[in-house]
Amino acid sequence: MIDKIYEKSLNDELTPSDALDLVSNTNQFELFDTADKLRQDIIGDTVTYVVNKAIDITDECIIGCKFCSFRNHENYFMTVDEIVDSISQAKSVGATEICLFGGINEKMDVEYYVNLIKTIKDNHDICLHALSPAEIYQTALNSNMETVDVLKRLKEAGMDTMTGASAEILVDSVRSEICPRKLSTDEWVRIVKEAHNLDIPTTSTIMYGSIESWADRIEHLFLIKQIQEDTGGFTEFVPMTFLGENNELGKTCHGATGIEDLKMHAISRIIFGRTLPNIQVSWVKLGLRMTQVALDCGANDIGGTMIEDKISTAAGGGFGGYLSVEKMKELITDIGRIPQERTTTYEYL
Repeated sequence: MIDKIYEKSLNDELTPSDALDLVSNTNQFELFDTADKLRQDIIGDTVTYVVNKAIDITDECIIGCKFCSFRNHENYFMTVDEIVDSISQAKSVGATEICLFGGINEKMDVEYYVNLIKTIKDNHDICLHALSPAEIYQTALNSNMETVDVLKRLKEAGMDTMTGASAEILVDSVRSEICPRKLSTDEWVRIVKEAHNLDIPTTSTIMYGSIESWADRIEHLFLIKQIQEDTGGFTEFVPMTFLGENNELGKTCHGATGIEDLKMHAISRIIFGRTLPNIQVSWVKLGLRMTQVALDCGANDIGGTMIEDKISTAAGGGFGGYLSVEKMKELITDIGRIPQERTTTYEYL
């Protein structure tokens, strides 16, 4: 069974029905072993990480996603000076990447972001991994512009890469239940492709463990794969398990099990094969021990130091908002793998 799955993955012959059968009927340890063998052959034993900081500009948000624990919690809005100072602190401990995002509201138009990005770039030589398709969508509405023109302005201002957040589950029947006011699947795909066509690389994500089925998850994965085949613009794929503390959805939905977490990383590796080689573990959401196990189930990247992640911790990510480089290296070498610092676009440092 392992050999058959392995060959189908490498030869790009795996179908959605194959993938659904794998997660539903295959022995889970065979699934994990296959994903780990693929990881070893495609990537090797190196586990990458980036030294970064997450800056959440504001928690003021009009979207009202049912899974969100961050929205309007403190009603804060960082000033430009506060953002610049926060980046200075991050650079002092070696950060090479700033993840810049926040709540979605009607105050932040394209001129706001252009001025912010230019100010950051005037003060700091650092990679700006910024915003999400949902933020681009709202910025275009606020500015009476097309999304592609917003992206052009932001790139000219100095935005280096875009996050693949706000994907959640790229199945509209699910989105209508968990985030009905957020952009549609087609809109998310369009904006991501626009970014890629402008040579703005992005990450890709999934938020799993709420009301969706395995069939929904697999549909999402194959859509991500298709985009990557079309554009080649994704740098990585990040499975993010749903955290239900302090949000509406968590009252009725208790999230994925540990085995589901591992299956999600494994089936991602098997579906993507060589098409999208970097599978990241979100240590903030899974915790450090489960992160180590996921690295043996197909993943090859441990993400970033983060320094601060208000969104995950608000939703019950009780594993801290910062993971030092020394601790990252320890976690990686403890499972017999090789730690390697990288840039946002996976160049080794």
